[in-house]
Amino acid sequence: MGPKIKIAVDAMGGENSPQKVIEGILENYKKNNEVIYNIFGDKERIEKYMPKNYDKKTFNIFNTKNKILDTDSPLSAAKKGKDTSMWLSINSVKNKESDVAISAGNTGALFVISKLNLKMIENISKPALSALWPNKKSFNVVLDLGANIECDDKNLVDFSIMGSSLFRSLYPNEEPVVALLNVGSEELKGNDIIKKAYQELNNRGNKNFDFYGYVEGNHIMDGKVNVIVTDGFTGNIALKTAEGTANFIVKEFKDSMTSNLMGKISSLINLKNLNKVKKKLDPRLYNGAILIGLDSPVVKSHGSTDFIGFSHSLNVCIKIIKNNLIKKIKDNISK
Repeated sequence: MGPKIKIAVDAMGGENSPQKVIEGILENYKKNNEVIYNIFGDKERIEKYMPKNYDKKTFNIFNTKNKILDTDSPLSAAKKGKDTSMWLSINSVKNKESDVAISAGNTGALFVISKLNLKMIENISKPALSALWPNKKSFNVVLDLGANIECDDKNLVDFSIMGSSLFRSLYPNEEPVVALLNVGSEELKGNDIIKKAYQELNNRGNKNFDFYGYVEGNHIMDGKVNVIVTDGFTGNIALKTAEGTANFIVKEFKDSMTSNLMGKISSLINLKNLNKVKKKLDPRLYNGAILIGLDSPVVKSHGSTDFIGFSHSLNVCIKIIKNNLIKKIKDNISK
């Protein structure tokens, strides 16, 4: 057995924290006993949710009362000082005391504090926010989801390399297939930036992924591609639209199945299939966005998720360390 993976956890970020964070850690530890959790936050509040006589070698609590609020701007959050739970968790990675950092807190603040503390990978000019998105076969890696409103063709090529490396880290037995999100599938569609990125990727001779070409928004979930690349403006809108649509469908489906007796009988008969669909659309099961492009990995859990969702984001942390995400990016970006 190799050295244990050390995860730096901001215990105070997001809704219902630190309770959901600690419960998520304990849930995650049930299946991952090769992990050490370096937990940053208010020790008195954290220990309310820890078991009595917990293993202090596995669950290291670093006490700090200072935390970043969801209402803080990125600049004001960075100015709060170096003793916030978020800053200390990132600094733990910077100082090589942890392998990866995770927070469910303020996304803008996490982005700024990560960039202040961690170096960029050489030859990458912009980091990207990437996340998992379900498709018919499995999952897509989608990036950028809001870190960069404007991107040039080099950024999109870099995102393709980083996204395919992330996919290989999460799904080592599958081949990454990259596509650029566009308004059409024809080669002449799109603006100059996306056309240049298309030409560069098409002529690049990619050894670590297959380049599919363009994919339109209505084909994201078809499963023909599994790494979808776009600028942060488009990606964020696409993500929020998909989340809203999924929530609408689930709610309408639930209402129709419980509004009358026939609906309730039908739902009982089809309970197995309904649960299968519900699981596929459950955002907790693919929680955990990765700020990718930095020299050390940082994971962002959804602020409103529960302990199950937070536990799944910890699984993302474990996978990207186990499967050497940063090394994969460095090896591929230099080719």
